[in-house]
Amino acid sequence: MKTYSPSAEEAKQSREWWVVDAEGKTLGRLASEIAQVLRGKHKPTFSPNVDGGDFVIVTNCEKIEVTGDKLDSVRYYRHSRYPGGLKSRTMREQLDLHPDRVLYEAVKGMMPKTKLGRAQMKKLRIYAGGEHPHQAQQPKALEL
Repeated sequence: MKTYSPSAEEAKQSREWWVVDAEGKTLGRLASEIAQVLRGKHKPTFSPNVDGGDFVIVTNCEKIEVTGDKLDSVRYYRHSRYPGGLKSRTMREQLDLHPDRVLYEAVKGMMPKTKLGRAQMKKLRIYAGGEHPHQAQQPKALEL
């Protein structure tokens, strides 16, 4: 019996859309589950070198839970590429201003740091509110 290895075309044809309600979910646990679905590890045809993952839509990311003292100890950095242009915010400030970026960075840290990982991250859609514009894709609810 030969070993089955899915092709890129087969993986693209079997993609599905999932919607996740992040209300009341813990940040790290939710991010790890989302990363597994984006990579395709939930499928029996998983191959680490093929993008066989599904699309994930996350709603209500502003209502996500964070445990411990991470709200004040975790910092998010960005740089303007000018001298002295380093800016930083705490997780509390980031959740108030851009709650989608907190979840995005958490999922991004759990993905491979390669071209394939960057391509898989493009299948993640995060929305702060409860609505999303992807009804035409008929997403299924993903229970975590």
